[in-house]
Amino acid sequence: MLALYDDSSASTRVRLLQYKSGLENSGYSCDVNFLLPSNGVLRGLASKESPSVACTTLLSSLLALARSYISRVQLLLKTKRFDLIIIHCEVLPLVPAFFESFLLRVPFVYDFDDAFYLRYRLGNFRWLGPLLGSKFDRLMSASKVVITGNAGLAAYASRFSTNVTVLPSVVDTDHFLPAEIFPAGHSATPFTVGWIGSPSTAPYLQLLVEPLQQLARERPVLLVVVGGPAPAIAGVEVIEQPWSLEQEVPLIQQFDVGVMPLPDTPWTRGKCAYKLIQCMACGIPVVASRVGANIEAVPPECGLLAETPAEWLAAFRRLAADPELRQRMGTAARQWVVQHYSLRSALPVFIEVIQQSAHAKAN
Repeated sequence: MLALYDDSSASTRVRLLQYKSGLENSGYSCDVNFLLPSNGVLRGLASKESPSVACTTLLSSLLALARSYISRVQLLLKTKRFDLIIIHCEVLPLVPAFFESFLLRVPFVYDFDDAFYLRYRLGNFRWLGPLLGSKFDRLMSASKVVITGNAGLAAYASRFSTNVTVLPSVVDTDHFLPAEIFPAGHSATPFTVGWIGSPSTAPYLQLLVEPLQQLARERPVLLVVVGGPAPAIAGVEVIEQPWSLEQEVPLIQQFDVGVMPLPDTPWTRGKCAYKLIQCMACGIPVVASRVGANIEAVPPECGLLAETPAEWLAAFRRLAADPELRQRMGTAARQWVVQHYSLRSALPVFIEVIQQSAHAKAN
């Protein structure tokens, strides 16, 4: 398994690492290789700091990248001892597809859980579009199977591969559990809205400023932001919590409702609703933007979808006023995740992909 980032990356843990023990228990031998210590290396290549700082950051990033590349190329030259490679996102960033194809001497599966094919078409690296814009399309064409995190990504992948499997980003429901006691809500208790994410997705919280500000005029409101900077919202108590693997579940269990606001963009349409799934696994109802995978991940009995500030406010009002509704939705959400978004339900699909790929190799 070739991961772009190390195990500090949620994507690496969710898409690869959590399957390792299950695969080994099923008779497979798995090695996981990380390319970069964090996405900070790539951010350094697109630094917008002052020229002197940017130059230092760029040099440091290039040296770190070079060391990582040398190590990975050395590994790829020895991959014939493996039967299959599973690539998550990218083998070597900023490197053309033809060079990666030369190094990939073993059949491979390509897995992605974001609109990764936009990396060199939009944003900081779009200037590389003429050289790398179709890189991921070529990887998909050359792979034995493409695994995508949602149906929207699968529709794109189907343009380049006839063998595409949707495998949602899932949670271990033996770890993500509801709190033992459901809190009894009343009007004097702050209605706790919880968000979990990263600094890169924290700007999406601006979509909640207006509805939460209005709700705070009607009742006490607490916004808990885990893993990123929080916006200031008049009348709302805001708490920022650092993310940690150990505290992730206990923090989620304190939410009355989990939220995932998203603008409607080509990039966000590729997201896999993972933060919603974490909350739902813990028995927490959710409110989410009606964008991309959120739509398929949140049936009406488990949460509410919203587009406009008025819809967000209406959803918050409804859930804040009815603790029993929150409990019913949370119970349904837990059951939904166990059935459709759990490691237990996903592992057989992952194994089937490996078997398909092995069969394709044999033929």
